Amino acid sequence: MRTPVADFIDSYIAGDGVRAHMPGHKGVGPLGIEVRDITEIAGADVLSESVGILGESQKNACTLFGTGATLYSTEGSSLAVKAMLYSVMMHWKQGVKETEYSRPFILAARNVHRAMLDGCALLDLDLEFIRSGQAHGLCSALVTAQEVEKSLKACGKLPAAVYLTSPDYLGVQSDIAAIAEVCHKYGTLLAVDNAHGAYLAFLEKSEHPIHLGADLCCDSAHKTLPVLTGGAYLHLHENIVSEILDSARKGLTMFGSTSPSYLILQSLDLCNEYLEREFRRELAECVKKIRQFKKAAGDRGLHIMEGEPLKIVIDTGASGYDGEEIAGELREFVYCTGGRKRSGIECEFADHHTVVFMMSPQNGPKDWNMMYRWLDRTRLRHPEKAFAPAERPGMEPAIRRMTIREAVFAESEVIPVREAEGRILAQETVSCPPAIPIAVSGEEIDGNMIRVFEEYGIRDVSVVK
Repeated sequence: MRTPVADFIDSYIAGDGVRAHMPGHKGVGPLGIEVRDITEIAGADVLSESVGILGESQKNACTLFGTGATLYSTEGSSLAVKAMLYSVMMHWKQGVKETEYSRPFILAARNVHRAMLDGCALLDLDLEFIRSGQAHGLCSALVTAQEVEKSLKACGKLPAAVYLTSPDYLGVQSDIAAIAEVCHKYGTLLAVDNAHGAYLAFLEKSEHPIHLGADLCCDSAHKTLPVLTGGAYLHLHENIVSEILDSARKGLTMFGSTSPSYLILQSLDLCNEYLEREFRRELAECVKKIRQFKKAAGDRGLHIMEGEPLKIVIDTGASGYDGEEIAGELREFVYCTGGRKRSGIECEFADHHTVVFMMSPQNGPKDWNMMYRWLDRTRLRHPEKAFAPAERPGMEPAIRRMTIREAVFAESEVIPVREAEGRILAQETVSCPPAIPIAVSGEEIDGNMIRVFEEYGIRDVSVVK
């Protein structure tokens, strides 16, 4: 497989010409990578148009992922999420007769990334939540097909799309295939924030949302693939691509920078070659190592939460320990081998009840050796009294007083959480995105929300004046 973006830049560097164009470093600087950092010069294509080497590279990714179309983002899934929302909104408008026109809304699981809420505010989309009884703290919201169907029936009118985050931050995966079937039965789209699951397309049996029936989804390539931070994809299913591709491109252009990073674009381009050649084998080996580690942890008395293949999620609260305390233990862990000292294991996420590790094939034998050494020494092997399960919001419908857009752009003030009961939330407040919003902009703050705010250490909130 050709790598047209990287190949073009190799040729440009070899020419050693005068860089009388942006960026200002002119290919020279202390990082040592400036030479590969260019802008949209002649021959480099333009990301918003993608008719040259960027178009070829995106077609390569489309073939590898098995989609109807795959578009690049250099601003992560945060950009792709907003483009998804714009796409489904425009698709909805095309299908609505003028006499039936009303405000579009999204039916979503509550554990949405704040980029999704920002997108709703910018596009003036309403948001209704699927009521789900299955969640773990603020970072997980498993949704069933039955719950989606019940919510669709209760809506009275069709949403522009059903929107899910799967896998979520704790690796929990909803049944995308069954939910897609329900969505299509009722005539609406399924959009999936698959930021943590780009690799799912390359498992022995694909678990990627597009292959399971989602109409569109975003992947953060940089989260699980060897891609620079900010590299992401917006995927469209072949059954919907002719209806939505133009809107998807416009959405990426509308919300994205006109100066995309060519370092990130090269990273996405070169990743295609890796995905074609080595990734499936290396991914299978990594998944096997993770299974072995989970078993070893369970054998030592740790409580492992099951979920997507590349995450290791430890329920520290079940052993009587605060996850943030264990994250500190990990950072302080020192292991000496071969006369060399290695210091610290930095986990992906920790809260009061959990610690999350995100692994990939790029974690080598030394990393795994250190992980096992920590496993032999961690205080989690000596359990104390288990914590009570974390409280979570969203079990009862919140009272909406304003639209998301009205609340976000309203005059606001910051007040102590303890004084917020009965006030309307202005700006979103979450503990760690993508997390279940304790309250969404425009909702009235109630006593349960205040208890959850305080449990997660949030002491001040922005409310409408």
